Amino acid sequence: MTLCLVTGATGYIGGRLVPELLDAGHRVRCMVRSPARLRDLPWASRTEIVAADALDPRATRTALEGVDVAYYLIHTMGGGKGFAESDREAVQVFAAAAAAAGVRRIVYLGGLTSEQDLSAHLRSRSEVGTILLDGQVPAVVLRAAVIIGSGSASFEMLRHLTERLPVMTTPRWVRSRTQPIAVRDVLRYLRAWASIPDQVNRAFDIGGPDVVTYAEMMRGYAAAAGLPPRLIIPVPMLSPWLSSQWVGLVTPVPAAIARPLVESLRNEAVCHEHDIAAYVPDPPGGLIGFRFALTLALRKIKEADVATRWSSASTPGAPSDPLPTDPDWAGGSLYIDHRTRTCDLPPQTVWKVIEGIGGANGWYSLPVAWKARGMLDRIAGGVGLRRGRRDPRRLRVGDCIDFWRVEEIEPGRLLRLRAEMRLPGLAWLELGVHTENGRTIYEQRAIFHPHGLLGHLYWWALSPFHGLIFGRMPGNVLAAAR
Repeated sequence: MTLCLVTGATGYIGGRLVPELLDAGHRVRCMVRSPARLRDLPWASRTEIVAADALDPRATRTALEGVDVAYYLIHTMGGGKGFAESDREAVQVFAAAAAAAGVRRIVYLGGLTSEQDLSAHLRSRSEVGTILLDGQVPAVVLRAAVIIGSGSASFEMLRHLTERLPVMTTPRWVRSRTQPIAVRDVLRYLRAWASIPDQVNRAFDIGGPDVVTYAEMMRGYAAAAGLPPRLIIPVPMLSPWLSSQWVGLVTPVPAAIARPLVESLRNEAVCHEHDIAAYVPDPPGGLIGFRFALTLALRKIKEADVATRWSSASTPGAPSDPLPTDPDWAGGSLYIDHRTRTCDLPPQTVWKVIEGIGGANGWYSLPVAWKARGMLDRIAGGVGLRRGRRDPRRLRVGDCIDFWRVEEIEPGRLLRLRAEMRLPGLAWLELGVHTENGRTIYEQRAIFHPHGLLGHLYWWALSPFHGLIFGRMPGNVLAAAR
C-alpha cells in the first residue's frame, strides 16, 4: 500500500486530492503548518497529520520519512516582494528532504504556458518545476492552465465577472487562447501517479479538449448559467494591475490574488503535447469539455456541495499571532465589546443561527454599515464581503465567512472568527451560547488588539457606532432563532 504525503492539504487542490487518494486505497499523510485547520474535515480521521513548514528542513525531513510518493502543492498566491525567493527556498528544502528520506516520486502541479515573456508567478511556478526535475528524486510536473471547478479562484473570477457585468470593456488578454481543464481531470491525473511504477522524470502538459479565449469562456459561462449573451468590447489599454483592481472590486477574488491570475492570462496557454495519455489513458468518454465542466461546477454550487474553495488556502494570520484567550496580554491593550442576552429558547436553536451567520444570512445588524465596511475594505485591497460562505449551514475551522475566518468552533457552544479585513491591529468576533440556571444565554464579544497609535484611534473613532452594529446583534440573532 502506497504512503502518499500531501502538502497544501488545506488548499483548493490538496483538500480534494486527499479523499481521492484515500478512496483509491492509499495511505495519506498530510503535512501542514496548522493541523487544527484539518480537524473538522470529514476525511481527517483517516489520515496522519504532521505539523511542518516547508522552510524547516528538519521538520520536513521527518514528515517525509517512509513516504513513497510526495505531492508538492505549495505555491504563493498574492505574495508580495520576495515570494519567488520564498518559493525557491521551500522547494529546495523539500527536494533535499525527499532525497534524504528515500521518497520514490514527487508530483507537482504547475502552470501551463506557451511563451517566454512570463508573469512573475508563472516564472516562479516554472522554476519550482525545474528544481524538482533537476533533483535526485524522480519528479512528475503537471502543467495546467485555467482549472474549472466549483470554488477555484479562476472559476470564481470568471463566474462573477460574467454574472455582474452584462456589458464589459475588456483588455487584450481576453483574446489570449487557453486550454481549460476540469478539476475532476486534474485530480484524476494527480491520483494516478501514486501507483504508476515507471521511473518517470519529466513535465506533462494537461488540458481539456477545448481551446478557447477568455472572452469565449465568459460567453460560455453566460450560456451555461442561463444568462443573456454578454457584450464584450476589447480596449487596447488596461494594465494587469488596473485589471486586477477592477476584478478585486467586482468579484470575491481580492486584487492581490486576482493579479497573478490576470497576469497569467496575458500568455497563451495551450498544450503542445498529450504524452501523459501513455501513462494515464483518457477515460472512455474522453476528457471533460469546457461547457460540461461549467455545468458540473454550477451544479455543485447549487447543491451547496463545494468541498474546497480558493479562499481555504489563505492563512488566517501568522502562526505566531496571538489569540484573544492568551494569558500574556499584560502590558498590551485589548479592547472588548462584551454583550449577553438571556432567552427561553433551546441553546441548539440559537446555535443554528450562530453557525449560519454571514454570507446570504447577513450579520443581524445595520446591513448598510456592514456593506460600507466591506466596500472600504475592497477599495483598500482587502477581501471585502464577497467571499461569502463555503456552506450555508455548516462551518469548520479554516472556513472563510465574508471578511472573517473561522479560527475556532466548538459545536453548540462557541464560534470564534478572526478578521481578515484591512485593519491597524488584530480583531476577533466571538459568538456563543450556554445555559445557566435553566436559562439560555447568548454571549458576544468583539475583541481588538491595536497596532500603534493608529490602532487606538481606529477603535475610538468607531466606538460611537458599536451600539448600532454590535448592540443590535444579540436581539436580532435571537429573533432569527425564534
